[in-house]
Amino acid sequence: MSTEYRVPAQTRIGHVHLKVSDLDRALQFYCDLLGFELVTMYGEQAAFISAGGYHHHIGLNTWHSQGAPPASRYGVGLYHVAILYPTRRDLAVIFDRLRRHRYPLTGASDHGVSEAIYLDDPDGNGIELYWDRPCELWPKTPDGSIEMYTHPLNLESLLAELTT
Repeated sequence: MSTEYRVPAQTRIGHVHLKVSDLDRALQFYCDLLGFELVTMYGEQAAFISAGGYHHHIGLNTWHSQGAPPASRYGVGLYHVAILYPTRRDLAVIFDRLRRHRYPLTGASDHGVSEAIYLDDPDGNGIELYWDRPCELWPKTPDGSIEMYTHPLNLESLLAELTT
């Protein structure tokens, strides 16, 4: 494999497009619960949603999946979509909202460089809600490389962000 080409440092993942089985149910989850804004419908089988007026961060469609069961957890495909929140307090707000709505989580982890909450959308697509710590606080190994790990997230500490 050639190492001559490197993706430009400013490159970003622009959006994700998910196949869902029920568009209304998906919109209830992403817009009504998580708080994304509906930008536009594309006929009756697709919707584009965003944060802050962007054309779309997430596309949802039923073009090939109307009424379909969730994809197998043990098959190939998407592991999760990661949604980056700007601050730890913002992550605390959405965690509190999920908690108050009794929405089930699949995990909550401190990765050293970030803190994350994990859940599945109604179609079984994995969702990671997270915030990045400032890079100067990222843990380092003795050789200076970034050290990432998976420790339990202190949810009480996260909720304390709401009272400060």
